[in-house]
Amino acid sequence: MGFYATHIVPRIIDVACGMGEADELRRRVCEGLAGEVLEIGFGSGHNVPFYPDAVTRVAAVDPSDVGWKLAEKRLRASSTPVERAGLDGQSLPFADHTFDAALSTWTLCTVPDADTALREVRRVLKPGGALHFIEHGLAPDENVRRWQHRLDPLEQRVFDGCHLTRPIVELLTGAGFTVTELDVFYEKGAPKPMGADSLGLAVAP
Repeated sequence: MGFYATHIVPRIIDVACGMGEADELRRRVCEGLAGEVLEIGFGSGHNVPFYPDAVTRVAAVDPSDVGWKLAEKRLRASSTPVERAGLDGQSLPFADHTFDAALSTWTLCTVPDADTALREVRRVLKPGGALHFIEHGLAPDENVRRWQHRLDPLEQRVFDGCHLTRPIVELLTGAGFTVTELDVFYEKGAPKPMGADSLGLAVAP
C-alpha cells in the first residue's frame, strides 16, 4: 500500500466516522455485547466509548498502524481491556468458538474478500454467538442503486477499496449466519448512495 492508503486514508476515515449520527448508531449496534468480543475493522477505536460494561475483553483486528495510534486517547479513557490481536479479518489468529460476540461497523465495504472474512468470524464465534453489525451497502431503492454503481469506482479510489454496492444481508446469509434483527435505512445527513445502512444481528449456528 502507498503513502496515501496507509497514512492519509485512516485520518480521513477517523474524521468521517465521527460525524453526523454515527455515535447514536454505534450506541445501537453495541447494545447487548457481552463477554469476550471480536471487533473486525477496529479502525481508530470509535466504538470503544460504547462498549457495554458486560464486555470483558475486546480482540481488535485492523491492519492500520495509524488507526491504532489515533485510537490511543479513546483506549486510555476506557476500562474495557482491548488488545490488538490481528491485522487481517480474512485470516483470524484464533481457535474455533473463541468469542461470545463479534462487532463490525462500516467494515465489510472495504475488506477485499468479505465472504472469507465473514466465514472466519463465524468460525471463531461460539455457537449462538451474534455478530453485531452496521454496514453501508447496496441500497433498497433502484434509483439509488444506479447511482451507487456509477460512483463505486470513484469511491474505491478515494477510500482505498471501499465499495458502495455490496449486498450486506446476502453476504451474511451466504457465510452461514442467520440474520435475526435487521433495520435498513438511509443515514441522516449522508448522501443516499453513501448512506444506505443495514444494522442488526447475525447469529452463528
